[in-house]
Amino acid sequence: MFLLFLIIWIILNGRLTPEVFGIGLALCVPLGFFFSHFMKYSIRTELRLLSRLSWAVRYIIVLLREIIKANFEVLRLILSAKYEPEPVLLSFRTDIKKNSERVILANSITLTPGTITVGLSRDGKYLVHALDRDIAKGVEDSAFLHMILELQNGTTKEVASEAGDGNAEAGSDGTGGEV
Repeated sequence: MFLLFLIIWIILNGRLTPEVFGIGLALCVPLGFFFSHFMKYSIRTELRLLSRLSWAVRYIIVLLREIIKANFEVLRLILSAKYEPEPVLLSFRTDIKKNSERVILANSITLTPGTITVGLSRDGKYLVHALDRDIAKGVEDSAFLHMILELQNGTTKEVASEAGDGNAEAGSDGTGGEV
């Protein structure tokens, strides 16, 4: 946090001179101690946040890629004169532990065209509406889920093979299990 304050100080001053650096040190050191003591902030917290920054950037790239792919799928569905869409409610459960990570997954599904998260229970069960069965395929085993499990477990590649079970349920009448 101290370095962040110092960098912000230098940027806001617009130049780096010994005076600016010295005054910045004089201001940022006590501010850094304040944050570490009263705000329960530590270097370990900062390093953990920095390690998650690379994950967040990768997640945003995957999210944008999935949004673009889903846009083309919905466009194909809309422009197809012969194809009749079959809306479906899909219910599945995940092994995501934190509520914040569950919400990230629910919002990512909702941001993807053609799908919307209708329900999310405390035990990790999702209810997702999809415009068509083809769009619903793979929602319960998406790249989003793999990346969130990667963040949760602190692993990189082992999650892809472990997260495949998904426990998906979808009724033939277009309704999934109850949430």
